[in-house]
Amino acid sequence: MTDAAQRPAPDHLSAERRTPDPIPLGTAPRPADGADLAARIRAALAEELGGTAVGLDRASITTVLDGASVASADIDLSGVVVRTDGVPGPADPDKRWRPEIVRREPGTLRRLRLDAHRIVAVDLPVDVTAELEGLRFEWVESSDGRVGVLPVEPTQEHPVSGHARVAVDKAGLVATARGLLTVVLQQQGITLTGLDVDLVSEGPRAATLRVDAAIKKGMFLSARVQATASVSVDANMVLAVRDVRLASGNPLVAALLGTIRGRVEAATSRDIDLAEKLPAGVRLADVRLDVGQELVASARLA
Repeated sequence: MTDAAQRPAPDHLSAERRTPDPIPLGTAPRPADGADLAARIRAALAEELGGTAVGLDRASITTVLDGASVASADIDLSGVVVRTDGVPGPADPDKRWRPEIVRREPGTLRRLRLDAHRIVAVDLPVDVTAELEGLRFEWVESSDGRVGVLPVEPTQEHPVSGHARVAVDKAGLVATARGLLTVVLQQQGITLTGLDVDLVSEGPRAATLRVDAAIKKGMFLSARVQATASVSVDANMVLAVRDVRLASGNPLVAALLGTIRGRVEAATSRDIDLAEKLPAGVRLADVRLDVGQELVASARLA
């Protein structure tokens, strides 16, 4: 069997990839030293996240320049809180910086290290560690006198290597899911009165999900709904969701679940080739899913 991670992406996927927007970094010329670049990165993060990020001023950002390249960039976002409670959000995508470029200069970010121990997103503490090497980019100057960086997609001749790890507390994840599901169901006139979620490891790249929810609608309809599914990533980096089951002891709710069962099965029957979605220069060597007190997803790039 051909290793899916070594197959080039189909033409239709390449065509669908949107060319990235350049990231604005202030007034030209480009930064002259690491301290200047670090300050501009902090300002760019603040602009991108809008008022949703609290504590960004305390983030640690250190960069080392080597001519047009960046020898290293270390970004530690530990303690940053990303809020969603009505504060001004990120900039409108339609208003992003899309300059008339008058000058380009190639560069390479040789090593990028990102840490967040922890960052809070939508009330959920998330622990993140990532390190990437060989990220190419271009310094671009615009006709309006601004400078920025334009990411360059990796290729087989210029691959990216590294690793990433994301961990969330399982109890915290359940609490966040309960809050989001409560809001969604309320919009349908349904009250969520109970939710129990269990995720059990079935190996280094597989897990079983079990959900038991108690719902109420109006004065007379109350029921429990059970859902189970298995999730796995095989050696070819193909993500599969299987054995999805929906059930309820309430005959009326069970009948309603039966009407959507076909759509659920159709949606989960399509496997996702994780490697196929990546540029040619990004090759997934391994993906792991570990379940304990924390849910930990990790990936290694070849």
